[in-house]
Amino acid sequence: MNTHFTVFERSLHLERYPAKHQHVSLQAWDAADEYIIEHVENCSLLESTLNKDTPFLIINDDFGALSCWFSDKKPVLVSDSWISHKSVMTNLMINGMDPESIEFCDALTNLNEVIPSKAKVVLIKIPRSLALLEHQLIALQSVLDEGSTIIAAGKVKVVQNSVLKLFEKYIGTTTTSLAKKKARLIFSKYAGIKTKKSPYPTIVSDPLIPFSLSNHANVFCREHLDIGARILLKNLPSALNKSVIDLGCGNGVIGVSILDQNEGAHVTFVDESFMAVESARQNVINHIGSDERATFIVSNCLEELLKEESSNYDIVLCNPPFHQQNTITDHVAYQMFTDAKKALKHGGELRIVGNRHLDYPIKIKKLFGGYEVIDSNKKFSILSTYKARQ
Repeated sequence: MNTHFTVFERSLHLERYPAKHQHVSLQAWDAADEYIIEHVENCSLLESTLNKDTPFLIINDDFGALSCWFSDKKPVLVSDSWISHKSVMTNLMINGMDPESIEFCDALTNLNEVIPSKAKVVLIKIPRSLALLEHQLIALQSVLDEGSTIIAAGKVKVVQNSVLKLFEKYIGTTTTSLAKKKARLIFSKYAGIKTKKSPYPTIVSDPLIPFSLSNHANVFCREHLDIGARILLKNLPSALNKSVIDLGCGNGVIGVSILDQNEGAHVTFVDESFMAVESARQNVINHIGSDERATFIVSNCLEELLKEESSNYDIVLCNPPFHQQNTITDHVAYQMFTDAKKALKHGGELRIVGNRHLDYPIKIKKLFGGYEVIDSNKKFSILSTYKARQ
């Protein structure tokens, strides 16, 4: 894995988190990170704009390239990703930088409560989700003034008209740079726009479930029930008085259904997205009436849970993702399966839904010794396996 990030003859050692699970071909930065750093340094933007009391925001830093490079400016990092937070913290320590030089905020943080004065410079990596970008631009309005400069960066393929229209709508006059190494910059000057009402969270209903779902902007399949969840909902195990983990919970539809259908069940909702976990919390309260039978954890797979306990759960239910940030990968699913085995009691069940073209059966057989196909269609399979009894 290439870990040496070099710009202007200055080098950082940067790793994707968690480093031990990453493919050797992946690195912790991209051309967009390089481009935005080169631009900011070439025009001496921070030196001419910031003083010790001027807030400086970095939004959606993937693995810490921007945060580590500009750590001496004491930026506020805003990200919905727990993995991003962990990556930045890890890379700060690897490079001998002060972890307290950066203030970490999730994407639901009220920026007015964090930033005492208006932010003059904001650097943004364009996220995969247009809805998340829209939410973030609306949230930014409260901490900008007409002297604020916003610079965003992304690969050419993501800097589309739909992205530029969001900047024009919520920030102001917007232009782009020439492409460089398949990356492009966006420049936007705040025009004093104030959005009265945010479109988020959104509410979704579906005949398959007896409740509505409240979805924050970065929730996967925010506008409808995703097809993997639909087939898993038709194949839920009995969980009366059982301890269940909804791993990669998203809006919590699987776990809420378990609580709805099984008296005495307790569900632990786990996701690396702060918005997903908060959506799940709200959906439990809205439908069940309280969160007394639920626990909510933001974590990379089950890392945070396993720090406290292991081998305590009867069932793990999982609809694994096959990407991390903008990269397609299967290491997240493999870590989910490995962590699930550690969390399960002997005789406990892991039940997953996955695209049929993925090699999940091979991974599960390697870890657990075998599996059963509970249901399948042209695209998805439901697989069930058990942790061996002692």
